[in-house]
Amino acid sequence: MVELMRTLADHVDDVNCCAFSDSHLATCSLDKTIRVYTLKDFKELPFSPLRGHTYAVHCCCFSPNQSVLASCSTDGKTILWSMGNGQILVSLEQPGSSPVRVCRFSPSSIYLVSGAADGTVVLWNVPLLNFHRSGMVKDGSIVACAFFPGGNIFITGSSCGDLTAWDEKMRCLYNDKAHDLGVTCCSFSPQPIADATRSTECYQMVSCGQDNDIRIWLISSGYEKGFQMRCKLTLRGHSAPVLCCAFSSDGQSVVSGSVDKSVIIYSVKTGCILHILTHHTRYVTACALAPNQPLLATGSMDKTVVIWKLGHASDSPADRMRSKTETHIDNWTEEDVRLWLTEEGLAEVEHNFSANNIDGRELLGLTKDTLLNDLKIESLGLRNRILRKIDDLKSKMKAAASSIPDEFLCPITWEIMQDPVIASDGYSYERKAIENWISTEKRTSPMTNLQLENLLLTPNRTLKMALNRWLETRPDEKTNSLIS
Repeated sequence: MVELMRTLADHVDDVNCCAFSDSHLATCSLDKTIRVYTLKDFKELPFSPLRGHTYAVHCCCFSPNQSVLASCSTDGKTILWSMGNGQILVSLEQPGSSPVRVCRFSPSSIYLVSGAADGTVVLWNVPLLNFHRSGMVKDGSIVACAFFPGGNIFITGSSCGDLTAWDEKMRCLYNDKAHDLGVTCCSFSPQPIADATRSTECYQMVSCGQDNDIRIWLISSGYEKGFQMRCKLTLRGHSAPVLCCAFSSDGQSVVSGSVDKSVIIYSVKTGCILHILTHHTRYVTACALAPNQPLLATGSMDKTVVIWKLGHASDSPADRMRSKTETHIDNWTEEDVRLWLTEEGLAEVEHNFSANNIDGRELLGLTKDTLLNDLKIESLGLRNRILRKIDDLKSKMKAAASSIPDEFLCPITWEIMQDPVIASDGYSYERKAIENWISTEKRTSPMTNLQLENLLLTPNRTLKMALNRWLETRPDEKTNSLIS
């Protein structure tokens, strides 16, 4: 579930970028300012807004150590600001004073990259506050940039559609066309991919462009073959150019914003659309996900920044328990075991389990003898009941490995969807189910209980394609789906 928390309307012109640190949110705008808010209550810091640029500010970002904020502008300058007092540490001028479109810190905070409209890429030394090296792309402007989390390699995207990889010596490691009509944004997942088995790290990067597409790339560096980059998945959900994209901190989802005024949240694992947010009234130009909190910020040409809270539809103990069942039960804590006992109607033996410090691993190994001799549960019927519940838990654990992804199930019928459609609440439903829901004169969302903005149902082709791919690997589910 996604909840709208707050709308910030302090800028007086288009919002171009949003950036999170652990404790702050920074936004910048065509109005020449950068505004900084605390995540505690989203109030501006005493030194905000920051005024130092003479033209539109296109991008802002926090250093990894969060002590410095960088911003860049049409005025050809990249400014570093102290987050202690809001003072300018240095103003770095791009060669040729070309408008600077993007800036990014390296993971070590040693380098800062700035990319400009004339195609120049400059690597600045942050501790020394001076120029390090520069390079240039063949054609177009530099409009996107992201650092490889595993080192000082970085990727730039151009208005001609190319993605280029550079090292700290400004050597070109890779260059290829990625998006027709131009790249608009790129962003790395901070987490290495889960199935990386080699000695060097592999990361995922998302890019978006004027071709309406979002692409997820698998990038590795350090192998015998050197730098490697390949497209893993293409996401198609927007009906117009995609202007911004970002990975979640856990690498499980991607957020994008578009000229079609919508924000879409995708599952990286399946490529399915999880949510569509339609609050903005003009182009969505910026999106950012907080590193350690379930927060999403989106900025728009409507001059606002919207803060969204990301979470589950329900946070009841039963839902938390179901979520934990999908993980390895032998990793459960003692508290998780006590919660499970309560949910299964076995609260009467909680003290027995607590006294013996039973965690998930020990729970799975319990027998009639250990229940009697170690946990002192004398009732034979109660012991048998506990063991039956443990057997059920083991069955659920096995089933979870091959369970149906939630995004493939209609939230009304909880059956595999055959004709998924997106309603105006941003959720996907089986067409017949949502049509029946609406036909009973219900004009509210089945998921949020809020009034539906309209009754338009849009085919979710991306979800349909992902569902078909999944069914091809699950012949039994495919047969059951056709029968149903």
